[in-house]
Amino acid sequence: MARGLFVTGTGTEVGKTVVAAVIARTLAAEGQRVHVFKPAVTGLDEGVETDHALLRRASGSSQSDEEIAPYRYRPPASPHLAAELAGEEIDPERLGQAAQAAAEGADAIVCEGVGGLLVPLSPSYLVRDLAADLGYPLVVVASPGLGTINHTLLTLEAARAAGLEVTAVVLTPWPGQPTEIEASNRETIAALGDVEVLTLPQLDLADPERWPALRL
Repeated sequence: MARGLFVTGTGTEVGKTVVAAVIARTLAAEGQRVHVFKPAVTGLDEGVETDHALLRRASGSSQSDEEIAPYRYRPPASPHLAAELAGEEIDPERLGQAAQAAAEGADAIVCEGVGGLLVPLSPSYLVRDLAADLGYPLVVVASPGLGTINHTLLTLEAARAAGLEVTAVVLTPWPGQPTEIEASNRETIAALGDVEVLTLPQLDLADPERWPALRL
């Protein structure tokens, strides 16, 4: 069976896709066959590289859009609302089957959630439910600045309440010269959350050859 990781975040726009892409790139650079999966993509914008396209490029996978992200919507909304606006509802069974299919033939699979753990994929099925169904260890992505202690510890609590294993927290974009607050945030999350806290700097997404490795 493919080794798996599930990348979640403390909210939207915290760098989940970038961290998932770097993990996938790291595994691929080690010679592993890497597949990627994201249950739903929203906010599709013509002319901008989509989340699933970045994940595919980083992993070197030949998966189709459908194989990576079975549900894709144009409105930048929560998946359950984006699906409703499209006249449908995201089916948890279909997601499970798609995730299982995505893992086939791979040495490793990197799954990226949508928003945070408690974001609804359907009115009665959360991202956390999908993570629990898949059973992969979590990587939690968070911003390094003010407010991140509360957001990150709440995410860790929500994950562990559902029996999910948290492998690490990744703070990004991590500055070259962190402020006293940022340094304290990292130390405090590690201590209070009883978790390894890694960092990832701002990246040039067009140049994966220069991305640092994230080994988890």
